[in-house]
Amino acid sequence: MAAGVTGSAAMRRVSLRNLAAHKVRLALTLLSVVLGTAFVAGSFVFTDTLGRTFDGIFDEVAKGVDVRVSATDARSSGVPLDDVDTIAALPNVRAVAPGMTGQVVLLGADGNAVQTGGAPSMGESYQPPGQAIEDPPEFVEGTPPAAVGQIALNVGAAEKAGLSVGQSTQVLVPTRGLVDVNVSGIYRIPTDTGGYIGVLFDAQQARDLFTDGSHVGYIDVAATPGTSPDQLRSEIAAALPAMKVQTGAQVRDEQLAEIQQALKFINYFLLAFGAIALLVGTFIIYNTFSMIVAQRLRELALLRAIGASRGQVGRSVVLEALIVGVIGSAIGLAAGIGLAYGLRNLLNAFDLGLPSGTLQLSPRTVIVALVVGVVVTVLSAYAPARRAASTPPVEAMREEFVSVGDSLRVRTITGIVLGALGVGAVVLGAQSTGGGAASTVGIGAAALILAVLLAAPALSRPVVGALGAVFARPFGTVGRLAGTNAVRNPRRTAATAFALTLGLMLVSVIGVFGSSAKASIDSLIDTGVRADYVLSGPQLVGVPPGAADAARGVEGVSDVVAFHMVMAKVDVAAGSEDTVMGVAVSGPLNDVVAVDYTAGGGDLSGDTMIVSQQTSDDRGWRLGDTVTFTSLDGAAVPVRVAGVYENNQVLGDWVVSPGVYEQVAPVTSRVDLLDLVRAAPGTDLAALRTALEGATDPFVIVQVQDREQFKGAQAQQIDTLLAVLYGLLALAVVIAVLGIVNTLALSVVERRREIGMLRAVGMQRAQVRRTIYLESMLIAVFGALVGVVLGIGIGAGFIRTLRDQGLDLISVPWGQVVAMLIGSAVVGVLAALWPAVRAARTRPLEAIVDV
Repeated sequence: MAAGVTGSAAMRRVSLRNLAAHKVRLALTLLSVVLGTAFVAGSFVFTDTLGRTFDGIFDEVAKGVDVRVSATDARSSGVPLDDVDTIAALPNVRAVAPGMTGQVVLLGADGNAVQTGGAPSMGESYQPPGQAIEDPPEFVEGTPPAAVGQIALNVGAAEKAGLSVGQSTQVLVPTRGLVDVNVSGIYRIPTDTGGYIGVLFDAQQARDLFTDGSHVGYIDVAATPGTSPDQLRSEIAAALPAMKVQTGAQVRDEQLAEIQQALKFINYFLLAFGAIALLVGTFIIYNTFSMIVAQRLRELALLRAIGASRGQVGRSVVLEALIVGVIGSAIGLAAGIGLAYGLRNLLNAFDLGLPSGTLQLSPRTVIVALVVGVVVTVLSAYAPARRAASTPPVEAMREEFVSVGDSLRVRTITGIVLGALGVGAVVLGAQSTGGGAASTVGIGAAALILAVLLAAPALSRPVVGALGAVFARPFGTVGRLAGTNAVRNPRRTAATAFALTLGLMLVSVIGVFGSSAKASIDSLIDTGVRADYVLSGPQLVGVPPGAADAARGVEGVSDVVAFHMVMAKVDVAAGSEDTVMGVAVSGPLNDVVAVDYTAGGGDLSGDTMIVSQQTSDDRGWRLGDTVTFTSLDGAAVPVRVAGVYENNQVLGDWVVSPGVYEQVAPVTSRVDLLDLVRAAPGTDLAALRTALEGATDPFVIVQVQDREQFKGAQAQQIDTLLAVLYGLLALAVVIAVLGIVNTLALSVVERRREIGMLRAVGMQRAQVRRTIYLESMLIAVFGALVGVVLGIGIGAGFIRTLRDQGLDLISVPWGQVVAMLIGSAVVGVLAALWPAVRAARTRPLEAIVDV
C-alpha cells in the first residue's frame, strides 16, 4: 500500500514537472481551454448585466401606485375617461390620476430627429406632486411643465439633443404632427442610459396629443390609509369587470417578466454561439492532447518499463489535463468578463439602445465556466490517456513506432451513412414550410456535421491531395513534401481542419440567408411595386398621416397610396379570440401594386376587403361573403369580401378599405406604414423628388426614396443583423485559426528529428518555412472548402422552408464564398508563421541526436 502511495506521489511530481518543462506546449493547450470557455462565461455575464439593469429600471415603474387600471388589450384605445369618475366614487380610493402617453420624436438643437437606437422615445403627462400618485421625478434643472407648450426632458435625452432649459425646439407626435415646445426643466431617472427619451408635457396638452378625447392609456389609483392594494384592486375589478386591474407590484412584475423573456432569447442566442465556440475549442483541446500523448509515448513507455502501472500512466495524463482545465477555465472566466464588456460596446456601436450598468458576475457563471472548461478538457484527454496507458512499453519505445490510430474504415462507413441520412433529411425538409420543416432540415444539418466529423480523415486524403496537386505543384519538391505531410496523419489533418469547417459552415449558412433575403426583397419590389417613390419613416414610428396629403399636393404626382396596419379579432361570436393582422390602403391600390385577382377585384371602397387566395382557402372567405371584424375596443364591423388575389407578399393576407380602417383602428395608433407615390406620365422624376422632399420636410422623419434606395434600406437592415452575427461567429473562426497554429506548433515539435534530417541533407531554412506554410494552407483550404459546401447546402435547405414567408429565392453570395476560400489560404499561411520560423531554427545535429 505504501509503495502504491509513493508511486502515485511520484507520478504526480512527474506530471507537474512535465508541465513546467514544456512551457510553450502548456501555453498552447491553456489557450485552447481559455478560448473555449470565455464565450460561455461572457454570455452569462452580459445577459446577467442586462437583467440586473432592467431590474433596476422596473423597480421604479408604478412606484407609489397602489392600483393601475388599463385596457385588456394594450393596442386598443385605452381606458374610457368616464371610468375616472367611477373609480373616484369608490369608498377606499384616496386619489385618481389618469396616465396619458404616446410615442414621440424629439428634435434636437440642430433641428434633426434625435436617434434613440431602438430605445423608447415616449411622451407622457406630468402630474404635479399634489396630484401625482407615482413618485415624482427629481428635477436637476429648471421646473416641471406647467402650461401648454412646455416640456421637461430626462438628462440623457437633453444631452443627446443638445438642449438646455429655456431653449425652444419641436416634438413630432406621429398622429398629430409637429408641436412647438420650450424646455422648462430637466429631470433625472434612475437608469438614464441606452438612448431612452422621456418628454413630459402639461397634462392638458398630453390629453390633446395622446388621447382621442374619451380614453386614456391607464389610470393610477391610490388607496386610503389602512386599505391594502389587493383589497382596492378587488373593489375596482368588481366595478370595472371589462378592464385590466393590477396592483403596482403586479405591473412591475409583468413588465419585468416581459423583459426577462426577451433577455432569455438573447441569452439562448449568445449561449448558442458560446456552444459553437466551445465545440470548436473541444476539438482543438482533443487534438492537442492527442498530439501531446503521441509525442510522449516513448516517455510514458519508459515510465511503464520502470514500474508505473497502466492506471498510473493514464491518471498522470488526466491529472495534467485537470490542471490545465482549472487554470484555463479561470483565465477563460476573466477573459469572458472582458468579452462581455467588448460585446456590450459592440452592440452599443450599432446603436441598439440597450441600457448599461455595472458588469454582473454571479456564482452561477463562475461554476459553469469552471465545470465546462474542466470537464471538456479532462474528457478530451481521457481517450489519448487510455491509448497511452494501453500501448505496450516495448512497442512504444521502438524507433519506428508511429501512432496513427486504428483503421478509418468503420468511422468512414458510419460517416457515409450519416451523410446520406443528413442529405435526405435536408431535402425532405426543404419540400415543406413551417417549423416542422425547419426542424427536419436542422436534424439533417446535425447529421451532416457528424458525417463530416467522422468521414473527414478519409475525405482529407483525396481532397488535400487534389489541392496539393494544384497549389503545391509550382513549388516542386517542397510542394510535394508539404502535400505529403498534410495527408500523412489524416486524423490530425481532419481534426485541425474541422474547427475551421464548423466556423465557415455557419458563416456560409448566414451568408446564404442574408443574400437570399435581399434577393427576395429586391424581386418583390421589382415585380410587385409600380410606384416611383416610397415615403418611409423609422420602423417603430412609421409615417405621419399628413405626409401623404402633403405629397398629393405636389405637381406631377398622379397617385399617393398610404398603407396602414390593421389588427382586429374575427369570429368573436363563435367564441374565438383569434387576432388577425392585415393592411388597409387609402388610394388606388392597383396603380402602385401589381395585383392578380382570381375573383372580383377593383378599388376598395365602403366596408369592403380583398383577401389572398391562401387566406380564402384557409378561412373559407369567398367572394361576396361578409366577415365580421371586432375592433380591439369591442366594436363589431361587418366587411364584405370584394375580391380574392393571388398570394402577394406586398399585401399579405388581407386588405381593407379606408372606411373599415377608421372603424377598427384606434385614433391614437393611426399612422402610415409607408406611402407609395406614382408620378404622372411625362413628369421629370428628379424634379419630382426635390418637390416631394420639400413637401414632406416638415415631417422631419419622412424619407423620400426611389425603389433602388428603398431596396438598399431594407438590405441595410439585413446587413446590420448579419454584422452582429458575423461578429459573434468571428470568435469561433479565431479559435479555429489558433487551433491550426497550435497543431502546427506541436507538429513541429513532433517532427523535430525529421526536420533535422532534412536540414542535414541540404534543405535550406527558407525551404523548411515554405513547406510548413504550404502544409498549413492546404489544411486550411480543405477545412474551408468542406465548410462552405456544407453551409451552402444547409442554408439553401433552410431558405426553402421559409418560402411562404416571402423568402422564395435562393441566392448564394459567390463573392463572399471566393473571398472566404482565399482568406482561408491567407489565414493558413499566417497561422504557420510562428511554427515555420520555429521549424527553420531547428539545428540539424541537435535534432538528430535528440531522444
